[in-house]
Amino acid sequence: MPFTKILIANRGEISCRITTTARALGYRTVAVYSDADIAARHVAVADEAVRIGPAPVGASYLNIEALIDAAKRSGADAIHPGYGFLSENAAFAQACVDAGIIFIGPTPAAIAAMGNKAAAKRLMIEAGVPCVPGYHGVEQTDARLSTEAKRIGFPVMVKAAAGGGGRGMRLVQEEADLLRAFGAARMEALSAFGSDELILEKAVVDARHVEIQVFADAHGGIIHLGERDCSVQRRHQKVLEEAPSPAVNPGLRARMGAAAVAAARAIDYRGAGTVEFLLEPSGAFYFLEMNTRLQVEHPVTEMVTGLDLVAWQLRVAAGEPLPLTQADVRLGGHAIEARIYAEDPSRGFLPQTGRVLAWTPADLPAVRTDHGLLAGQDISPFYDPMLAKVIAHGATRDQARRKLIMALEETRLLGPTTNIGFLIAALRHPEFADGRATTNFIDQCFAKGSPALAPPVAGNELVALAAVLLSRASQTSAAVGAAWHSSGVPSWPMRVAFGATPTDVIIKSVTTTRYDVQIGGAVTTLDIVSLSTTDVRFSVDGHVRSAQIYYDDGTQHLGLNGLTYAARDILHDAASGAETDGDDRIRAPMNGRVVSVRAKAGDTVVKGQCIVILEAMKMQHELTVGRAGTLADVRVAEGDQVATQHILAVLAAVPQPSKS
Repeated sequence: MPFTKILIANRGEISCRITTTARALGYRTVAVYSDADIAARHVAVADEAVRIGPAPVGASYLNIEALIDAAKRSGADAIHPGYGFLSENAAFAQACVDAGIIFIGPTPAAIAAMGNKAAAKRLMIEAGVPCVPGYHGVEQTDARLSTEAKRIGFPVMVKAAAGGGGRGMRLVQEEADLLRAFGAARMEALSAFGSDELILEKAVVDARHVEIQVFADAHGGIIHLGERDCSVQRRHQKVLEEAPSPAVNPGLRARMGAAAVAAARAIDYRGAGTVEFLLEPSGAFYFLEMNTRLQVEHPVTEMVTGLDLVAWQLRVAAGEPLPLTQADVRLGGHAIEARIYAEDPSRGFLPQTGRVLAWTPADLPAVRTDHGLLAGQDISPFYDPMLAKVIAHGATRDQARRKLIMALEETRLLGPTTNIGFLIAALRHPEFADGRATTNFIDQCFAKGSPALAPPVAGNELVALAAVLLSRASQTSAAVGAAWHSSGVPSWPMRVAFGATPTDVIIKSVTTTRYDVQIGGAVTTLDIVSLSTTDVRFSVDGHVRSAQIYYDDGTQHLGLNGLTYAARDILHDAASGAETDGDDRIRAPMNGRVVSVRAKAGDTVVKGQCIVILEAMKMQHELTVGRAGTLADVRVAEGDQVATQHILAVLAAVPQPSKS
């Protein structure tokens, strides 16, 4: 059926991506927004926007009634669910049908068939699609699950039957950890998907995560568009994706593609879908799941096929046949995508919040950035921490890899802590560069203590640059320098702190653009070649480089080679000197909701014991005590919303031995 106006039931870069293609094809677009997103980019780029509720997803982006009402109020005759949120929710698709609104996606029956992993595995086995050995039964007692886990053999994967994206998923290495994994997976699954049903699968060691993009129309046409390799993951969420896979040859591609098409045909599929497989080194592959939607990583497929997959979705939803047959599909060159997250690699990739102070995507040939960012916006704790995707295409895999590194280095994103530096390190790692990365890549190649997971360390050149920029921005040179000289070269002291690490420096102004910066016993001569409000080009001992800059409320933010730094002059900063707590206080690492409190005041606890489980950015985080002792106070209850650094619990002070 024809349609003219599309409501996009999603947010951020997803909504922006769909808006771009829809408007290019002549469709009017309607964005939806929660109270947290009223000033978001996806709202600004759409033709219209409708408020759907407060910030929590359950009251806004997962509120089916509010979304259908928004479509009716705006006159939208079609809804695109995007990817994530309700895109794989059969009830939402059915609600659109019942309201007379076209759902741009599969039928409710097809979504339901793949929406439960247990039922989907049983269906795929019947269809002859190879599946990972496991347990997909209806009996969900701990005893039955434990028995089945031992039958399958360790290591074993515990998964939410109703979900995806790494939520409700735990890798269990030994029997002693089973019950804890069941409990944690159930709680996370129930919160994320409304169901605590679990399945078990044998953990395939040193496998690759390879998925096949399928497309089907309403006329019986089903084809695949090749594969994507999504093996580089952390917390079971993808970080780097590429097409084609370096481990797949034409013969294997044909076999995996045929299996994916068979999976789609078994449920009478329509629209864009992704069939995910685990690929063993031997070439054997096993069905994992089918995502009945477009994927976050679809741009790599678009770049190697030259196709717009969102445009295909709109054409299929309008009743048109697929524009190509299987024989027409051609793959050209190589594409790699990197996901930029607001997270701290040095703290176990903990999601981060904060304000985007500066944002400009890299401007390079054959490089694409999908995003929903605006400078000045706050990164909300209510939603997924992914900020943007950067995709590079090249004639060869290595060319695409080099271009992506360059694009990440030239991406200006200052404010929140991100994983950009880690992405660059991963792309440069020999294991990835040689095309050998498996799902164990991050765990094996970036173990705890790896330099790529450490906070960036500022060397003397960066300390000197920060000191000079801080002095110019805050006019320290005029205020302090005047008291330090009566003749000769003016100089002034500073104490430059990157985080908690202070460095004493003395700046001497040689000319208006040249400075001698004394750091310890060494002197660094720094020249300012050019300076704007967003960039500085500087020279140290004849080595000229460029850095991204942003000065905000006494803090100088710097971006250099993909790493970001924030510096303050604490010698002249009246706000400095805040006290820090040791291990006696458990604080919220980010804004979030308390989903479980595991101890009470007066309890004796051991080091590493979980006290509170906090849900933030679609993940659950176990917060533990740093030492053994007794809880003096627990200051939160289940359901509380807490802000970053909120004190959740306090350990009693350790008694000091009396002095005789």
